[in-house]
Amino acid sequence: MDRILTQNPQEHLVLVTASDVVLEANLMIPGGATGIVIFAHGSGSSRHSPRNRYVAGVLQQAGLATLLIDLLTLEEEEIDLRTRHLRFDIGLLASRLVGATDWLVKNPDTQHLKIGYFGASTGAAAALVAAAERPEVVQAIVSRGGRPDLAGSALPHVKVPTLLIVGGYDTPVIAMNEDALANLYSPKRLEIIPKATHLFEETGALAAVAQLASEWFTRYLN
Repeated sequence: MDRILTQNPQEHLVLVTASDVVLEANLMIPGGATGIVIFAHGSGSSRHSPRNRYVAGVLQQAGLATLLIDLLTLEEEEIDLRTRHLRFDIGLLASRLVGATDWLVKNPDTQHLKIGYFGASTGAAAALVAAAERPEVVQAIVSRGGRPDLAGSALPHVKVPTLLIVGGYDTPVIAMNEDALANLYSPKRLEIIPKATHLFEETGALAAVAQLASEWFTRYLN
């Protein structure tokens, strides 16, 4: 996998109130930022995911703020490690993402920033559902190895520019993303990274993802 960027000293832990729970998140706002990207993590992952932290570092270098958030509480994560069902509860994850979005809108430090979503695996489905619920707030979505098929009936209601990124060797997920693309009626694009698998662990694969995401968010959040 591509080298992980070191943690930015400006990044700090925040507690985000979403619906009836408090979620932990890492917030970083570069000087002059006009946009912020919320990271919706995938199955069995967390805000400490090295892949998402790498992408977040690239976005920060491009002048974008980032919020890496755990959409499950610590207690829920412990339950999910045993049952593996909460990570596929798209309705729950999307409601938490909507709550985090509303928190950013109300927070004095972030209320001026345009909001985008970066979703991985099942987190991409949650991002699409949440964007359909907040069409006037969310400005752009990037999906990495996502499961947009799990967004179901929300797909046609997504109004924001959406970039789907899939590895060239991730054949089943390519098909899922192609089907989802046909049901999206906003500005959209599917990018397939050659010779990359689901986790983009091959040399240069994650860097390609980060570059595509940076260009997409810079275009729509600046």
